Amino acid sequence: MSELHGIGVGRAVAVGPVLRMAEPLAPPSDAPLEGSPDAAIESVAAAVAAVAEDLELRGEVAGGEAKAVLEAQALMAKDPSLQDLVAGRIRDGANPERAVFDAFEEFRQMLEGLGGYLAERSADLGDVAQRIIARLRGVPAPGVPTSDEPFILVATDLAPADTALLDLDVVLGLVTSEGGPTSHTAILARARAIPAIVGVAGALELRDGQRVVLDAAAGTVTVDPDQQTLDTAAIRIKELAERAAAPVTPGALADGTKVALLANLGTPAEAAAAVELGAEGVGLFRTEFLFLGHETAPTVAEQTAQYRALLEAFRGKKVVVRCLDAGADKPLAFLTPDAEENPALGLRGLRALRAHEEVLRDQLTALRDAEAEVARSGEPADLWVMAPMVADVAETEWFVDFAGELGLATVGVMAEVPSLALQSEQVLASCAFVSIGTNDLTQYTMAADRLLGSVASYQDPWHPAVLRLIRMLGEAGAATGRPVGVCGEAAADPQLAVVLVGLGVTSLSMTPAALADVRAELALHDLDHARELAAAALAAPTAEAARAAVTAAHVP
Repeated sequence: MSELHGIGVGRAVAVGPVLRMAEPLAPPSDAPLEGSPDAAIESVAAAVAAVAEDLELRGEVAGGEAKAVLEAQALMAKDPSLQDLVAGRIRDGANPERAVFDAFEEFRQMLEGLGGYLAERSADLGDVAQRIIARLRGVPAPGVPTSDEPFILVATDLAPADTALLDLDVVLGLVTSEGGPTSHTAILARARAIPAIVGVAGALELRDGQRVVLDAAAGTVTVDPDQQTLDTAAIRIKELAERAAAPVTPGALADGTKVALLANLGTPAEAAAAVELGAEGVGLFRTEFLFLGHETAPTVAEQTAQYRALLEAFRGKKVVVRCLDAGADKPLAFLTPDAEENPALGLRGLRALRAHEEVLRDQLTALRDAEAEVARSGEPADLWVMAPMVADVAETEWFVDFAGELGLATVGVMAEVPSLALQSEQVLASCAFVSIGTNDLTQYTMAADRLLGSVASYQDPWHPAVLRLIRMLGEAGAATGRPVGVCGEAAADPQLAVVLVGLGVTSLSMTPAALADVRAELALHDLDHARELAAAALAAPTAEAARAAVTAAHVP
């Protein structure tokens, strides 16, 4: 029996045999083009169209966060710049498969060098290229192995198209050698409640059929477990199933301290499922779905209809809407610059909106109108509006004034930049609330692109430096009497959620699938113990040590 270690996603335990992900296709040959270049270019175009359509269909089936990821992959497959690169190589004499392989590799390297969201896109390019080449060869694209028996899937990493449509009747869990807590694999696994451990050194040495115990809470993969380990795992699986079946109650600690458990949503269509899973409201509604893929901003009327549908689903509940967060990972032709050397540090979020006030004005007007229409037809929703990527007090005051002039009553800001946390008391004296985006806060604190696999180990919200910034915000919230929430991936980690509450966080917003685990974990601790766990994490020197310290002191 031996043990491998990585970063766990969720709290679940899985036991089963290993099956490894299929190996990538063999590289194309260097054989010269045979036949007409135009015919070869047309064959590639047909393969691209088929792959894009398949990705879009997978997105429709998967829904939720997976849909947005897969639609982005489909857009990537159809990128005109890539098509031009492929066509150029074919006209220079390359065969279609080789042209796709080399063009995508050239594009991948270019994007990786740009950093930010574009670097993250580079990681998905390989999957798209493999699918196009497979289509040209007339063979299935490499993907998840098929099996009549349940198994634990082991891979270097998983493409979004594979993660989104995993058959949960047979795939018991995931183990990957790459990836961090905010990688696509981790995010989609959490959204689908699949137990996973990412960034596992030695994962690729596991053999097909080898039995393992995957413990996401501990971040361990026990290889060839003994009977005692199997018996302990069976007890844990039963306990977790009982927790999941427990009646849905409002979020609270063992001593009755309330902690609102909210949902992160990307479209109004996701609202019903979130309510069913016990969401007490919405802590982050991402509005980008209305804007991405469009050459011009949607009209006030178009936006109002979507916001109204969201607010109607949450009558009587809090709904926190984030204004358009464009730039970096979500470039828009009508809003953000065509090229920035480092878009993650450039004109994004509120900065981009201030440069195009008409876009922000229309969005806030639509939100105000939607709120009023819902209120006229019955019980209103409690609408809160926040700006993304806010750097300091001056930007906070500007946004609060701008939104207030348009009639929005509850206006706050996202805490994603360390400078905002360092001015937390002044910021919270100037706005109604703060919501901490731990993904970006970690990225900027650790100077590690949150979407770049080579620095994934730095992208860990458990790091004491990040936790100290969160404590600053929590203490400022207590001093000013203003709520401080978390809407990043950290809120979906049950153990970290308790630490966040101990740091002064008053609400947690997450993918709806994580609500049950977080609700159950909070109920095991009172506020004093949550503060003790937070102190243990703050005293640690590293993220790994903080996680270990809290695990060691975990029993209430």
